[in-house]
Amino acid sequence: MLTYVATQNAGKLAEMHAIFADSDFALRIAPDYRAVEEGEVSYLENARLKARSLAHDLRAGNQPGAVLADDSGIEVDALNGRPGVLSARYVSEFATWGQRIARMINELREVPEERRTARFISVMVVVLEDGREFHARGEVLGRIAESPYGGAGFGYDPIFIPNGDDRTFAELTFDEKNQRSHRRHAADALRRLLA
Repeated sequence: MLTYVATQNAGKLAEMHAIFADSDFALRIAPDYRAVEEGEVSYLENARLKARSLAHDLRAGNQPGAVLADDSGIEVDALNGRPGVLSARYVSEFATWGQRIARMINELREVPEERRTARFISVMVVVLEDGREFHARGEVLGRIAESPYGGAGFGYDPIFIPNGDDRTFAELTFDEKNQRSHRRHAADALRRLLA
């Protein structure tokens, strides 16, 4: 199924290609995708905004295909669930990922390891050509490292250590991360819905 991904994030697109490689989804980037202004309420709301906006643009241009969108974030228990849906706008929408990571580490500097628990969340929405929508949620539990480690991944990967491991997402191989990530869990749930 020809499916356009509503993203401008190259790292996210690469992960989605890998995660959906053995599925019926033939993922493509929409060259004229315009990012939408995201809300502050929920991952589902933001994923729907992205998916519906791109689906509308495709239909207006008589372009066939489904649309897949994801909204994701990190929730830190010691920060009362922050930054959550504002993960990509933590500090500011113009901050670098290094600045966002530095702020989180600074806010957690007095927090002991056992209280540095966190979760990565992803909600995916697919809009089929006939207009039907499906959505699914995935999460992975872990904790926040005291310093960034690893050179792979993107976003908060250098400070997120998934449960059952002592390496951050940025220290895992591309394949290792994609077998256990929040996007993998959301994608698997979405595929079950569509089966």
